[in-house]
Amino acid sequence: MDLLDWHRGRLSSRRLAVLVRHMPRDSALARAVHGEAADWGVSDYLLAAAVDHLAESNWMFATVNQDEDAEALEYPTPVPRPDGAEAEEATSPESGRATPGPAELTRFFT
Repeated sequence: MDLLDWHRGRLSSRRLAVLVRHMPRDSALARAVHGEAADWGVSDYLLAAAVDHLAESNWMFATVNQDEDAEALEYPTPVPRPDGAEAEEATSPESGRATPGPAELTRFFT
């Protein structure tokens, strides 16, 4: 399709609007409007959430099972999303942080 067909009167405004509205997610227009987020689908966001939760559970397991004298482990960083949205995190009621600290985990599991 040629966009000049709209100017020449060979393509109606309604047809042009329908064509633009139903362009594929990986089209140049979608990338220009949505940026890198146009490349991400629902499955990509779900996979990133699964990776984040697995890293968090591994961190919790390692934190609970380490020596008492050992240095606290660094909390894992989430997989970066293209639109800047991070995974929804529950807030710990005691500390107000996104995740419980080592002392809270030890207290919970003992």
